[in-house]
Parts: sequence; C-alpha cells; structure tokens
Amino acid sequence: MPTVAEQLRAGREARKLTVQQVADATKIRTDHIRALEAGDFSIFSAPIYIRGSVKNCAVFLKLDVPQILASLDAELKGTQKFSEPPPLTEPETTILDGLTLALAKLNWKMGFIGIIALVAVIVMAMVVLGVRHHNKRTDPLVHLKPAIYQPANAGDTLPLPKR
Repeated sequence: MPTVAEQLRAGREARKLTVQQVADATKIRTDHIRALEAGDFSIFSAPIYIRGSVKNCAVFLKLDVPQILASLDAELKGTQKFSEPPPLTEPETTILDGLTLALAKLNWKMGFIGIIALVAVIVMAMVVLGVRHHNKRTDPLVHLKPAIYQPANAGDTLPLPKR
C-alpha cells in the first residue's frame, strides 16, 4: 500500500499541478507541502497540523480523505515524535496561572473607565478637604466657643480727644 506522501504526490502529479499551485489553493506553505510529499513530518510541531494539512491537500486533490487519514494515523503511530497522544488531564495550575487567567478575562476598556472615575472622585475629595482646611486656617476665631462680651473697664468711657 502506498504511503500518504506517495498518495499526495501521485494525486498532485495526476492533476498536473505544481507545489506552488497546491500551496496557493490550500493556503499551506510550500515547504510544508514538500515535507508532506517527502514523508518528513518533523517540520510540524504537533499531529493536528499534519492531519489538517494532509486533509486539506487530499480534499483539494480529490483523493479518498478517510482512507488517507487512516493511513496517516498508522504512519504517525510508527514515529517516535508523534506516537504518544497528548495527555487527557490538565496539569495542575498555580496561583500565577489563575491570576494570569483572571487578568486575561478583564474588560480593560471598562477597567480603564473605572480607574479614571476613581481618580476623579479622589481628586474631588482632596479638593473639598483642602478647601475646608483652608477655611479653618483663615478664621482665627473658629476654635473659640461662643461667649458674652464683657468690657474690660467696667463702665468707664473713653476720654474725649483734646482740641
């Protein structure tokens, strides 16, 4: 049975297409198509990229997609890099991971408006407190209690000016 690489190359050559034409039609880089046709999967970082690229090429070349993907799965199981499936459980998260996730979920536009509103309220409070403090300082009698006026010279009158 021919390999996936041989099937893709044969399908492209049967339709008389160049690698560049397949790349333009499928939006897959030419070096990736050449690697697929050579059977060199090491250029890809994960099996999902290999499967997606092979599927797109097979659909474009009008090949038997389920059969090619089944062959691809069998070939990938034989490779050391892609033989093991990714773990199904998530790794344990740390406090930093949770904080990063919470910050990523924030709506920064609303947060920015909230921060501006908070700063405006603080500035207004400082102005009001400053005005109150200034008024207390300028009136020296503010701290005195109300009292009844009693003259110091108990009934004496002021002398008349001399002419």
